[in-house]
Amino acid sequence: MRKFFIPNLIMALFLAGLLVSVIPASAFGASIKDDFTIAWKQFHALSKNQKKAKYRSEWEKVGKKFRNVFKRSTRGQYAPKSLYYLGRTYEELGNRSGIKKDFRTAVDYYGRMISNFPSHQWTDDSIYRRAEIRLRKLHEKDLAYSDYLTIVHRYAKSDMYSQARKRLDSMDRKGVAGKKTKHKKPSGTIIPAQKASTTSKSKSSSKAKLLSVRYTSSESYTRVVLDLDEEVRYRYQILNPNQSVNRPHRLYIDLENTVLGNGVHKATHVADGILKDIRSGQRDPRTTRVVLDFNSMQDYKIFPLENPFRLVVDVQAPEEGKVVENKSPVRHSTPKKSKPQKYTPPANSKKMAGDLLEQLGLTFKTIMLDPGHGGKDPGASANGLKEKDINLRFAKILAAKLKKAGFSVMYTRSTDKFIPLEERTAMANIKKADMFISIHCNAHRSAKINGIETYTLNLARNRNAVRVAARENAVSAKRISDLQVILTDLMLNSKMKESKDLAKNIHTGSLKSIRKKWSVHDQGVREAPFYVLMGAKMPSVLIELGYLTNRTEAKRLKTDRYLSYIADGIVKGVLDYKKQIERYASL
Repeated sequence: MRKFFIPNLIMALFLAGLLVSVIPASAFGASIKDDFTIAWKQFHALSKNQKKAKYRSEWEKVGKKFRNVFKRSTRGQYAPKSLYYLGRTYEELGNRSGIKKDFRTAVDYYGRMISNFPSHQWTDDSIYRRAEIRLRKLHEKDLAYSDYLTIVHRYAKSDMYSQARKRLDSMDRKGVAGKKTKHKKPSGTIIPAQKASTTSKSKSSSKAKLLSVRYTSSESYTRVVLDLDEEVRYRYQILNPNQSVNRPHRLYIDLENTVLGNGVHKATHVADGILKDIRSGQRDPRTTRVVLDFNSMQDYKIFPLENPFRLVVDVQAPEEGKVVENKSPVRHSTPKKSKPQKYTPPANSKKMAGDLLEQLGLTFKTIMLDPGHGGKDPGASANGLKEKDINLRFAKILAAKLKKAGFSVMYTRSTDKFIPLEERTAMANIKKADMFISIHCNAHRSAKINGIETYTLNLARNRNAVRVAARENAVSAKRISDLQVILTDLMLNSKMKESKDLAKNIHTGSLKSIRKKWSVHDQGVREAPFYVLMGAKMPSVLIELGYLTNRTEAKRLKTDRYLSYIADGIVKGVLDYKKQIERYASL
């Protein structure tokens, strides 16, 4: 009996070992690293196997493996690598199929990798490969140019820098994206501390002048604007708080070859909000320094605007619940009593949906209307009309209808008043508006062009979008490509997806409403880098009501009846978007 048992035991162990060796590791819970390695090996093996590489199914199998790795840990170590190789997989598939959809899928995966992991060591590779697809396969030269420009500006130390620079120089020589001269780094790009931008308006010995320092501040957001009489080079540095020397969060900006203007206050104490103090002074004969002290700081952006030249500083306070270093000497106080826990309503209830919307920043109670232009800035003028007047009249018609629908409405201007573009978004941020709608009328050198269009903040994707953005920003079209690099940084924290959805709803509603009585051309929902939308913390759109340069459309825009129909469509679009968001929250 014993002799019989031992051989059987040995045989059982042998069979168990054999079974383990033939069963895939995934059956026993293979690690993410193992799954990625398997997918990686299969990708490279397939790339070299000319026979198998002809079949779509083989590439889709590999793509599925990378997708599964990403799904297992969407923020893990192998998530960015999986997205990158998903892009590579569909790029290789596109090279063999010649189908544009495959290339667009590759662009989408590269884009997801770039936006989700901007600091990863493979991000510059993703941008470069996306640019190559856009340039050579999709023939989207402007978007490719923007990608190469992003590498040159934001990934200057990466191994893709020299290749991107060569592409830019080649495209510049061919006149792509409105360029005719060798590429230069725009002075407005956000730069590391102690490094200055490399272009300036004039290289003469005359000095620029800091004309004023303006600010708008609240407990959670601050925008500071430095007005200058010409473009300058600048550098900046952030200093963390230091309790031992009683130093708060501090940001200083050095303006090169600049002197302090007579109208600049050397010291300004701000009584409320996150901005504490502003100090301006002549650091040396050639350098003006502006120092900003903050009570708290989570994130900041610095970007230039033109015509006239000014630097804009956006600072955001810490999000609720985040720990922030103490900015002043510690003061002992009686601890606050903890609040009773909030009642959680049953799932799918309207109350829970409302709470979720509020937590996600998707509530819609207050809408900021921005009638474009005003005061000394008339906007477009044609056929006896001034854009600033139509914009304001329409804003008041729209406001009445929005209020009737249950919304609270605020204006950036309610009279014929000039307000700089950067102050308009700042107003919406300070007032914590839930939605921002900028109202404009269009113009074109051809009187035949007509129709309505709706814009959101993004890179311009066609020449007409570049033209409109250049007109509304009051800059030349050739400066838009440099602006797009600045925009790539600003867009990371903006509500781009929400804005696009809102724009589609507003645009569809407007068309349906107008077409009840009139024929109108659909110019579409588009994207472009508008100054007035930069830095918005809420869903924001810019609507073009029609072309004043078109005689028929100008005649319509004179009447309140026509404007009322457009306003009805916009209200319908806003309500439809509100319902759409509420449906998402209740799922």
